[in-house]
Amino acid sequence: MEKIREDSGRRLLGRRGFVAGAAAFGAGAGLTATALAARDDSREHSEVSLTEKDLTLRDQDLKFIGTEETFTTSELLELNSINQDHITFLTEIGLADLGERRIRDMDAGGLDVQILSAHTPSVQNVAGQEGIDMAHALNRLLVEGPMAQYPGRFQAFATLPLQGPEAAADELERSVREDGFLGALTNGHITGKYLDHPELEPVLARAEALDVPIYLHPGYPADDVYDVYFRTTRSQYTKEYQDYIFSGSGLGWHQEVLIQCVRMIAYGVFDRFPRLKIIVGHMGEGLPFYYERIANDMGEPTEKSLEKPFEQYFQDNFWFTTSAFFQDDLLHLLLKYISVDRVMFATDYPFIESIKEGTDWFRAVDLPREDKEKIAFRNAESLFGITV
Repeated sequence: MEKIREDSGRRLLGRRGFVAGAAAFGAGAGLTATALAARDDSREHSEVSLTEKDLTLRDQDLKFIGTEETFTTSELLELNSINQDHITFLTEIGLADLGERRIRDMDAGGLDVQILSAHTPSVQNVAGQEGIDMAHALNRLLVEGPMAQYPGRFQAFATLPLQGPEAAADELERSVREDGFLGALTNGHITGKYLDHPELEPVLARAEALDVPIYLHPGYPADDVYDVYFRTTRSQYTKEYQDYIFSGSGLGWHQEVLIQCVRMIAYGVFDRFPRLKIIVGHMGEGLPFYYERIANDMGEPTEKSLEKPFEQYFQDNFWFTTSAFFQDDLLHLLLKYISVDRVMFATDYPFIESIKEGTDWFRAVDLPREDKEKIAFRNAESLFGITV
């Protein structure tokens, strides 16, 4: 099992802290109407315009399905956390809670359904029978726990033992057919391999045959990549887990997911599996910013090797979610290149200040009501075959 580096002498900043800090640093640039109103309300003697107030109150009746909502267990915390401080942080934000606290947060934000997935990197670095057993146990935990206790409020992506691709494909089929799971979620590389690797084709083939999507969630880089891209020998620059955040939520894992998407297209995954469905979070993991450059520069060298123009695969095989990126400008940029029919709502709970932060943001977004319903819940209903 590849371990995240130990540095127990410092306080963990964490993804939630990073996002909050970045938002504070960027105040005044690209803020939503909701954020502007909240900022102005906190200023003494300030006045919020009627227009901004109206925006914050619009579409209060929207239904919401959250498509990237994370959980953990005590076993996963021990397996994947950096140190005890990290475990404490993840526990305090409610990552392991699958009961009243989670339901209370959902109700406060008006989130009707969470699609649950295990905290990165889940068990995909656990080899052999141990990984198979852990994946199965996590999947059954959800079925026998929150999905049974709170009917209709929770759905799930399967956890897969990806170091054993045939076993992973079997667990995917079992969890879909027997437990009603909606697909699977993966976390970055699988011991140095991405989903375009031939060894992992059984998983892709089974997902296509079952007509269920695979959600590409980020994972932390392999040791050699970490050493070259993110590590420094200057200890004064590693405060607050700087290199850990840098390699993860600060930049690294968003770029890594986008690279995996480009790999899957460039190396023919969707020609071999034309009906394969892939979901990407965090407002496209940088794709909207790079879309034209990727489409133009990758189009010519792949013109003879691929069956379609390079950018067409983004339209035919991918869906995208809003998880943790509650910014109007980014949503509109994504919609410039990707059909509104391929975008779904997500909060990235509990790595946000609150679910209400995300739902209030989206209620205030300036889009036609029909498009907002598609993103908030209808596209998820269509893709997953569920009803709110």
